[in-house]
Order: sequence, then structure tokens, then C-alpha cells
Amino acid sequence: MTAPRISFEFFPPQTLDASFKLFETVQALAPMGPEFVSVTYGAGGTTRQLTQDAVTTLHRNSGLRVAAHLTCVDASRAETLEIAEAYHQAGVRQIVALRGDAPKGAARFTPHPQGFASSVDLVAALAATGKFEIAVGAYPEPHPDAADPTADVRWLKRKVDAGATKAITQFFFDADAFFRFRDDCVAAGIHVPIIPGILPIQSWAGTKRFAARCGAQVPRKLDEAFIAAARDGREELLALAQCTALCDRLIAGGVEDLHFYTLNRPQLTREVVRALGIPAQIALEKVA
Repeated sequence: MTAPRISFEFFPPQTLDASFKLFETVQALAPMGPEFVSVTYGAGGTTRQLTQDAVTTLHRNSGLRVAAHLTCVDASRAETLEIAEAYHQAGVRQIVALRGDAPKGAARFTPHPQGFASSVDLVAALAATGKFEIAVGAYPEPHPDAADPTADVRWLKRKVDAGATKAITQFFFDADAFFRFRDDCVAAGIHVPIIPGILPIQSWAGTKRFAARCGAQVPRKLDEAFIAAARDGREELLALAQCTALCDRLIAGGVEDLHFYTLNRPQLTREVVRALGIPAQIALEKVA
């Protein structure tokens, strides 16, 4: 079985210590030979400048292909496209275009009066520049704002029609949920790569809170397994086994790309990648 292509997501540092942590994470994972790495926005666009700084620094110094997250939150169309142009001037050619989460204290996303109303509009504007490869988000399980069970497929089709060239999913724990979503996308005429987003479980309590916010379903058996593992001090071993098994199942189902949400904590992600048969010494030749 051919080893999958991999990519990693980081979040921008907000302190000096966090900056060191980010670059330690990059150094730990770069030898795995990622196809690209991405840098997120904070909720509500709170890390816009930090994201821009992290993206340009990584692009300049890491030797990796870097994708910048860009959202519609709390900015005019002109401001958003100005950021995109700054990325292009810095040599960045990949953007992950997202609607973005509501600002802190807001119950729902509300477009800026002069801003993009949705990720579809953002994708269309970026595509019109002809300067970027555009990735978008996708949701194997219903987005919290989805109007009905088929809404996420319809939205992805609109984003692809607007110019998106690939999609990266929200994390999930059930491979069958991804396979069903992939089949529904094909039936809807979506033929761009759909890359599963993988969250190695660093903290089960934190993961459950994250899942509740983004609509990812937590299987009861997995919850029970982590509760039992906590009693025996085996959480790290279970996290490695769970993530590796999920990736193996996806690869067996034809998945060729995996995108890891690292949370700027590289060890577990690195162990999973190694378990999938991607040794660092081989990947280093790819980066070089």
C-alpha cells in the first residue's frame, strides 16, 4: 500500500514562548516531507496579523510550501484582498479560504458591512485574481449552521464552482462518515480532492469540547475507551492507536492525502506519521 501524502496545520503564536514552540514544531515535522503546511486564523479573525507574520516567516525560512488561512470575518473586501495580495507579493501561492467563526461574544457569523458575505464570495474573488491555489473547508458531519443534512455538500459544490481546487475536512472520528460524505460529493458533481482532516487526540477533555463546537460526533465507545485509559494511564497509547487506525481505514478506502491538525504539539502527529510508514529519513530527501 502506497504511503499517503501528508500536510500539517499550525496556529500562529501569540507570545515569544509560543513562537519558539511553533518553530520547534515545524522543525520536528518538516522531515516528514509534507506536501504543504497551513497556518490558521484565530476565532473571529483575532490573529490576522499574527497569521500573516507566521505565514511569511515560514515561507521565507522553512523551505516548505505554506498555505495561509483567510476568512471573511471582521474585514472589508478591500482589506481581505489586500492581505491576499501581500501574501502573493511574499511568494505565497496557496490560500485556505474560509467563512470563519463568529467573533467572540457573537452567537452567529454576521458579514462585515463592506465584507464578503460567505466563503463562496471570497473564493470567487480570489479565483478572479488568478494568483492562488485555493483550498476550502468541508464537513463530513453537519456544520453547526447547516440548514439541513445535505447543506454541506451543496455549499462545497458552490465553493468548487467558484474556483476552489481542493477541500480539507473538519476532523471526525468515524471513517464511514467521511466515506459517505465523499460519495455524496461525487454524486453532486464535486471532483476536486477532498482531504480528510485528522486530529491526533492530545487531550480527550479538550477534544470533546472542540468537537461540540464544530459539530464533530464523538462515538460513545471512543469516549468510554478514553475514560478507561485515563484510569490506567494509557491515554497516550490509546491516542496513538486510535489515530493510526483511523488513518489506516481511510487509506484502505482510497484516501491519498491526510491533513493533520497538530495544535503546535508535534510528538503524537510524528508518531502517527511514522506508524503509517513514512520514515523521516526518506521524507527528508523529498524536502531537499
